Amino acid sequence: MQNGKKLRIEDLGEFGFIARFSRHFLKKLPPGVLGIGDDCAVIPWKGRKKLLVTTDLLIDGVHFLKDRISALDLGYKSLAVNLSDIAAMGGNPRWAFLSIAIPAETEIAWLDEFFRGWRQLARRTGVDLLGGDTTKSRGGLVLNVVILGEADGKHLRYRSSARPGDIVAVTGNLGDSEGGLRLILKGEEKGRIKPEEKYLIRRHYRPRPHLEEGRFLAGQPEVRAMMDVSDGIDSDLRRIMERSDCGVRVFLEQLPISPALKKCASRYHWNLDEVAVAGGEDYCLLLTVAPEKFTGLAEKFFRRFGRPLPAIGQIAGEKNRLRYFRDGHQVELKKSGYDHFRTE
Repeated sequence: MQNGKKLRIEDLGEFGFIARFSRHFLKKLPPGVLGIGDDCAVIPWKGRKKLLVTTDLLIDGVHFLKDRISALDLGYKSLAVNLSDIAAMGGNPRWAFLSIAIPAETEIAWLDEFFRGWRQLARRTGVDLLGGDTTKSRGGLVLNVVILGEADGKHLRYRSSARPGDIVAVTGNLGDSEGGLRLILKGEEKGRIKPEEKYLIRRHYRPRPHLEEGRFLAGQPEVRAMMDVSDGIDSDLRRIMERSDCGVRVFLEQLPISPALKKCASRYHWNLDEVAVAGGEDYCLLLTVAPEKFTGLAEKFFRRFGRPLPAIGQIAGEKNRLRYFRDGHQVELKKSGYDHFRTE
């Protein structure tokens, strides 16, 4: 009860709900097992090798709009967003399981295209589909994906390893997927669209899991905490803060924003800071780096991938306090990161 009123899940929010039940399941885990609280569960496997396990639930009307996204793109994306969790731990994806609840009126041709999109990415990343479950849905389409991967235990990266002074960086642009979603909701993808709008829509429908970047970064000892950007850096930084018992300062002028997003934000009068900070589903990696080693790491990253490793902030000692700055002045943003139970 809360002030005489029954406590509802919207009062707790997604993170509060997870914290409420997870503590009961984190007690007395076997040695070497990591449970709830990171991008993947970690299980001892073969020698130094660890088994990584991640799962995601995708529901029509919540995570995707079946009447807007093509079956081909949905098949690709449903695998991509799960592979991103493996990337965040610095692992290699190996096997997948797919459970799917299908409305009875679904056409077989649509399902064929869905699995063609899945196969496109599965072949590229070496992931085998081993099984799952199927059932009839009385509502919309529901997908549940489980990915198993492997990693060297020495190279695993967790959310709990950030330290005060660390540089916060990302491996890609921020806000593109949110920009694409805004255009989709406006119906812009149905007409003749400009190249920058097409680019953002594709970034939303076809995210690229940063698997190679994750493996590279996990092998660098100066990289401490790491996770993927799924709910927007505002939400995802809070997860690092919670796990690492720290605060974060973000410097808005340093956020990597694509020219396409800048053009569309100007055209449609979007608040660019809020799109970049609170927009989710970019699926690049968010990491913290020992400050004295960051310049060297950024140079190695550029040589390997041909693009910068943007520094966007710094870990602070102010516990559980996320602050935004522009040109040295603190800024308050109205829009926060995504929360399934609090965001309309």
